[in-house]
Amino acid sequence: MRLAKPRVQPVDLNNLTPDQKEVLAPIMARGPVLNIFKTLVNKPKAAKRFSVWAGYVLSERNDLAPRDREIVILRIGFLCKSGYEWGQHVEIAKRAGLKMEEIERVKQGASAKGWTEAESLLIKAADELHHDQFVSEATWSALRKHFTEKQCMDVVFTGAQYTLVSMILNSFGVQLDAGLPLDPELKKGF
Repeated sequence: MRLAKPRVQPVDLNNLTPDQKEVLAPIMARGPVLNIFKTLVNKPKAAKRFSVWAGYVLSERNDLAPRDREIVILRIGFLCKSGYEWGQHVEIAKRAGLKMEEIERVKQGASAKGWTEAESLLIKAADELHHDQFVSEATWSALRKHFTEKQCMDVVFTGAQYTLVSMILNSFGVQLDAGLPLDPELKKGF
């Protein structure tokens, strides 16, 4: 984790404003409220708008298969050194069909042995988005051999969304939710 304690304190769920209750109601109906949401809801109007875009990226409206989407999210989270993002999405990635050895391989990058050509290209696109905020013509053309134009757009949308999320998590100091360990490689250099 970049910060050992929150810069922006998560709200107390027993002391919510009406606007905060409105934003959190659908989340609370599904189960425990994660620290990211308890933090974002400090600004309910922003949290409400944020959830619309985030909902697109994580829903079936995103044409990437869940497994492919999670490869992009994990790579961005790792590159952004976001312990929270990585921890949450390891669990989501497992539900999307990635094995732990594949999740660990995401850290090694596109050239790691074991990726399909399409998976390697997803990681390469995430790397380019992270380092240059641009998917090169060569990578885009190669992606188009495996993915529709809409899916390629969703690669960019997903990478951009999780860069934003990682910036928020890291800068606000959102702490891991109970039961999520911090990946040892994300402790390095802090």
